[in-house]
Amino acid sequence: MDRRLFLTGALALTGCATLPASPKGPVRPITLDQAFVGQKRGVGLFVVPLTGDERRFRARLDGRLSRDGQRLTIVEDFTYDDGQTNTLTWVFDRAGPGRWTGRREDTVGTATAIEANGEVRLTYTADFASNTSVTRLGFADVIYLRADGVIVNDAVVTRLGFPVGTVRFEIRD
Repeated sequence: MDRRLFLTGALALTGCATLPASPKGPVRPITLDQAFVGQKRGVGLFVVPLTGDERRFRARLDGRLSRDGQRLTIVEDFTYDDGQTNTLTWVFDRAGPGRWTGRREDTVGTATAIEANGEVRLTYTADFASNTSVTRLGFADVIYLRADGVIVNDAVVTRLGFPVGTVRFEIRD
């Protein structure tokens, strides 16, 4: 009986998307550096649909582009609804027209950002440490600029290739 329940859950998860959908409705074109240069603030929500768990957070972002426009550094200061805080720093290097590669303290390997069709697609793997273990998660983000000027970062989070959660992060100047 337990095995059938597990298989049913696994089959349901395989039907879930592992890539976030492109935005619906009016959007304005955006690039990675346009999205993150300067000081910005945002609010976000991480959701695990299978368990109903949610984790809300706020973040302050400080993005700087090098003088030659080839390196983008983004300092992210997070405050979670449970009071936990965290600071992470992305460093992206331009890898060609519409392409960036990057790293952050918790990433495994290199992140890839591709600017196309007015949106940015960011993919990476990161290790998240808890008190007792480390969990490796995959992220597939789509970043876009809504007509109202809000930058939206929607992400599908995977573990071992299966979708386990979503993130929505809305950024304002």
